[in-house]
Amino acid sequence: MKLTRSAKFALAVVASSALALSLLTPAQAATRSTVVVHDTNSLTSFNSGTPDTNLTINGAVGYLSGIGFNYYNDQKNVVQNKTFGSYKIVKNKSDDFRVQYTVAPGRVWSDGTPITAVDLLLSHVLSSNAYSKAAGLGDPDGDAVPAFNSNGYGGTYSDNIVGEPVLSADKMTVTLQYKKRIANWDLFGPGPSAVHTLVLISEGKKALGSVADNNAARDRFLTAYNTKNTATLKAIGKVWSEAYNITEVNASTNPLLFVGNGGFLVESAVTKSSVTLKVNPKYNSGPELSGGIDTVIFKFISDGTAAAQALANGELDIYQGQATADAVAALKKLTNVTIKGGIQSCYEHWDTRVNAAPGQPDYNGIFKGHGGKGADLRKAFLLSIPREEITEKLIRPINSDAVVLSSTFLAPGQEGYDRLAATNGSNFYEGNQDQKNAKALRLIKRHFPTASPSNPIKVKVLVPGNNSRRAAEFALAKANAIKAGIDLQGDVQAAWSPRIQLSEYDAMFFAYCQTAVSQAGTNANFIIGGGNNRTGVALPALDTILTKLQFPLENRQMVSLMIQAERIIHREGLTVGVFQFPAVTAYNKELKGVKPAPLSPTLVWNYWDWAY
Repeated sequence: MKLTRSAKFALAVVASSALALSLLTPAQAATRSTVVVHDTNSLTSFNSGTPDTNLTINGAVGYLSGIGFNYYNDQKNVVQNKTFGSYKIVKNKSDDFRVQYTVAPGRVWSDGTPITAVDLLLSHVLSSNAYSKAAGLGDPDGDAVPAFNSNGYGGTYSDNIVGEPVLSADKMTVTLQYKKRIANWDLFGPGPSAVHTLVLISEGKKALGSVADNNAARDRFLTAYNTKNTATLKAIGKVWSEAYNITEVNASTNPLLFVGNGGFLVESAVTKSSVTLKVNPKYNSGPELSGGIDTVIFKFISDGTAAAQALANGELDIYQGQATADAVAALKKLTNVTIKGGIQSCYEHWDTRVNAAPGQPDYNGIFKGHGGKGADLRKAFLLSIPREEITEKLIRPINSDAVVLSSTFLAPGQEGYDRLAATNGSNFYEGNQDQKNAKALRLIKRHFPTASPSNPIKVKVLVPGNNSRRAAEFALAKANAIKAGIDLQGDVQAAWSPRIQLSEYDAMFFAYCQTAVSQAGTNANFIIGGGNNRTGVALPALDTILTKLQFPLENRQMVSLMIQAERIIHREGLTVGVFQFPAVTAYNKELKGVKPAPLSPTLVWNYWDWAY
């Protein structure tokens, strides 16, 4: 998704196939140096930065492979990674706000190439609408996909950056200038990219080069960046956007794709089955690996009960996924594991289409257009989703305290949530389900007077496949919607994420997983040109409100803006939240250092602490 096209969300996805237990390799080798991690989701790409690949599992693999100036811990606190480098505010005026980022000397990529601040400049290419247009790489707000199909365009960084990052004489520091102070400024800093590998791949290279060759390739990137060489940058953009979209890795795969500076590097992958990462012997960019772990394997098992059995058999070391009540019951019977619960910063929601997403054919479905008929029918549809029943039957057996969500911007328990929920217009979607069904049918009859449970309107819904919880959720929704005069026609797709933007669907449901805590983190879902805005929302009045969230605000001011924004969202029938994901993590009792976090990547955020 375009992350405002830098929105701090990743999609929570589902596995595209189950893994037979007979294919599992025992996790507990005699050396005790391998950790086998369960994931419900099947990896779809080794680059999680494009609209179609912004998925939690893709991000988790990338997290082990690369690290920058900071990360989040399990308390939602930003931790500066001083091993990699440092950053500080160097000018703090209301109309001139500057931040300086310096790479620590001696940091190296896994191929031995020194890391410099030149490796930070790709972040600007991936995040600045102005640079993309000036370099002839395409307009990220236009209908055509730009050369770098990045999530990072638009939003706080692009709207407020002044000019381009200034590179120091020693090429170890960049300074960013913003036109004013921005909220959460430390989250918008640059991250390192092995730009020499992108250059070499674009030139047809298929083997690791010497440090001298790599330094020369990095210099060619810098020249192309400074001169805005469209042809060279487009070739690099094609590599960045497409070359990592593979799911099988073996001896014939180009090793340049997997040069990183994280603690582990991708060694192999089997499509829809597993990804194996080995320790990076040249790792010196982050916290020290303390536990003697040299291999991390992600194994994909969509069935929670089967995964629990694999954990019991020692074929997995860590279980974490979209748990069902049956899976949790099976886990609780195990004696050789530690179980931790809680709440993840992932929330399930149902969305409606308004117009075509960028690059898609016109949407002429039943929900088309802002206001009027489209809004009435969208609201009727959202009223028909039995959110209380879904939460009661699917989530409360796992977390008895689960509540139906009343806000898109804040979660229950966050400061300001109660005030927001009380005045944001969400009360339109409250009441018992019979009352909501009746209200929905009245809205529908404004435009389809003969509509009824026996003569329903039809709504085509994209349904995530190979996920028992989502299948049950859709079944409950379908059974109730007909009572409101709506026939939900589900299209079950295992590889559903890239299809969210397709004009053939009137509605869809899935989850966003928060990767950071920021005022403007939800903007990308609704702002014009936003990275997660793939349903065609285009409301200038809403944009005006959301843009104000980019700048420092007291909590009361922030919530006041969110109230205004959510009133528009609810009035237009754009989305409703259902529940937060219950967090269930179970792991081998002999494995130490596992500390599940609410933000994505929930499980691997402190992989350096893992040890037997």
